[in-house]
Order: sequence, then C-alpha cells, then structure tokens
Amino acid sequence: MNFIVANTREQVAFCKDVLFAFRTNLDESTYIDLVLKMIEDERFKLVYIPSDDNTTAAAFIGYRVMHTLRTSWMIYVDDLYTDPGHRGKGFAGALLDYVDRDAREKGIPSIHLDSGYMLHDAHRLYLNKGYVLACNHFAKPAATGVAGTAIS
Repeated sequence: MNFIVANTREQVAFCKDVLFAFRTNLDESTYIDLVLKMIEDERFKLVYIPSDDNTTAAAFIGYRVMHTLRTSWMIYVDDLYTDPGHRGKGFAGALLDYVDRDAREKGIPSIHLDSGYMLHDAHRLYLNKGYVLACNHFAKPAATGVAGTAIS
C-alpha cells in the first residue's frame, strides 16, 4: 500500500475531496494554509493513500504527537476517513497500522482517538486493532463570539 505524508500545498490539495467529505466545516480558501500551519506548528501529520488511478486520495488519517500530564507522550488521531467508493479495501486499518508503526518507532507508548457514538463500523475496527473504550469525551462551547478565533 502506498502511504504518502502530505508536506506540500500540492499534496494537501490532492486530499481535498476526502478532507471536505469528512470535515464539512473547512473553508476552501483557507484549508491548505490551515493544514500546513498545523503541520509546522502542532506536530500534525496528514497521511493519505492515493486512489488506484492516482487522481485523488482514497483515504487519509490526520494525527499529532503530543504530551500531556495524564498520558505522557502520545499520538492523538484527529481524523480517519475512507471515501465511500474505496471502502472495503482495508485502507482505514492500514492507516491505523501506519500510525502504530510510527508510535513504536518514536517510542510513544499510546495512541488515542475519539469516535462518534453511532459509528459502529469504525468502533469494530478500533476494537479489532486493540483499542479500548477508555473514557467518555465531554465538550462544551466556549463563550459566545469566539468560535473560529486563533489562540495568540
């Protein structure tokens, strides 16, 4: 399987269709700069598998290396998505295996991700890959008027 780590504007743009299918909140005029800034500033990696005809990304995973007091060093998977026309080929599992290899090579002891309650097929995959349901994730909107602003 061909894994490509996106590091250039062209590589991020190549992933546009799968990125926008999964993250519908993205803005077409800013998403490339946003992803490149995450790569540069936040240890974010965008890894994709190209389609058989090499015209678009068939699947992608976005993740970052981070350190917390609770976990020490960890990888957090932000995104994992396979285009519906390319499902059933093992791309999502292969991308999770890619992240697992990256964690082992870097000596990172754990990988974490959040998943929506109704995504049962995804949960089955995670459980089959050795993930455990370790906690519930809670979220709350911040004070009104600050959505989408950057931290300075």
